[in-house]
Amino acid sequence: MRTEAATLPGSPERPNEDWAAAALPASGLGGTLVVLDGVTPPSGDDGCVHGVPWFTARLGGALTELSASRRDLTLSEILSRAIRRTADVHRNTCDLSHPRTPQATVALARWDDLTVEHLVLSDAALLLRSPDGAVRAVLDDRLDRIPADVRRSVAATDRLRNQEGGFFTAAADPAVSARALTGTTPRTEVRALAGLTDGATRWVDRFGAGDWADLFGVLEKEGVRALLDRVRVLEAADAESAAPRGGKPHDDATAVYVRLG
Repeated sequence: MRTEAATLPGSPERPNEDWAAAALPASGLGGTLVVLDGVTPPSGDDGCVHGVPWFTARLGGALTELSASRRDLTLSEILSRAIRRTADVHRNTCDLSHPRTPQATVALARWDDLTVEHLVLSDAALLLRSPDGAVRAVLDDRLDRIPADVRRSVAATDRLRNQEGGFFTAAADPAVSARALTGTTPRTEVRALAGLTDGATRWVDRFGAGDWADLFGVLEKEGVRALLDRVRVLEAADAESAAPRGGKPHDDATAVYVRLG
């Protein structure tokens, strides 16, 4: 079994809000992968004294510990407990009812010698590669369904955040775990997997440099850091073009690759 991870901040002036981990048990029969993308709030009050990196570190740590140690719980139950555990740490100091309270997107996977379980919430991505080379992308596209002009409005986005008809992230409400995309795949049908934040998936969904199978090929042949470097080159070229795409010129980018055998 082989694991590899890399992350790059979107700006040297801001802390990296992504978080990632891969844990392998001593038995060698399974493991877990966790990738979080902290949601950068617009300027202004978010009701919390801690900040997004603080939140993703605690939520990520709880997800890693629970997914590795509690095989009796489903991934949805693990996400629910991790959200509650994190909220309990700062509910006495922060306004967790604020719509922009620290939150994150989630890609979570757990495997043993029989199955590979997955959970995805919001625009983090999980890729599963089969032994024949086919790549399946598990994607939560609810945020993409919201028109760009609506997403440019802070007030409009707040009204849709963690609401029916909008999009969902891991924030302070454990019930959001029921909104995640989940599934199970036989272990024999998964040769490798990868978790990515949307700063890394830009290679496909923003710049169209290849499809998901092509991206997975970069991870396998060149490594995860090579993918992130490729994204940075494309971002720099776009920023210097006559018609840049808009949005963040650079974003925190994280990728974790696991080859199961």
